[in-house]
Amino acid sequence: MFDVHASPAPASLRRARPPFLVSVLRGIGGRCPNCGESALFRAYLKQVDACPVCGEKWGNIRADDAPPWLTILVVGHIIIPAAMAVESRDLLPFWASMTLWPVLALALSLLILPRAKGAFIATIWQTRAHGSEQP
Repeated sequence: MFDVHASPAPASLRRARPPFLVSVLRGIGGRCPNCGESALFRAYLKQVDACPVCGEKWGNIRADDAPPWLTILVVGHIIIPAAMAVESRDLLPFWASMTLWPVLALALSLLILPRAKGAFIATIWQTRAHGSEQP
């Protein structure tokens, strides 16, 4: 009997690439951008070498500095206006401000970073851009 989870699917059985937005949304959700059926990451930021369902290889795609850049951009655009709005009205004591903003920035960064990496892996794969460890 054929076991679909034993080895990656041969090229002839692979599905056509999904639309760009579908792939990126799957990547943001931490799922395989190709099939959406298995996890893209085996640890917090460590991607799987290949999808056990569709066989697409993910281990050679490197997003490098793009996910941290996007995370900093998004977190900064959320935290800075919120901090300026709260601090301009002097609503919090000093100790609360010095605790709240760094903790909130750290929590948002930890939440956004793997989603940003999934989005960039999906984008690199979908656009067939050079994101490989091999030349």
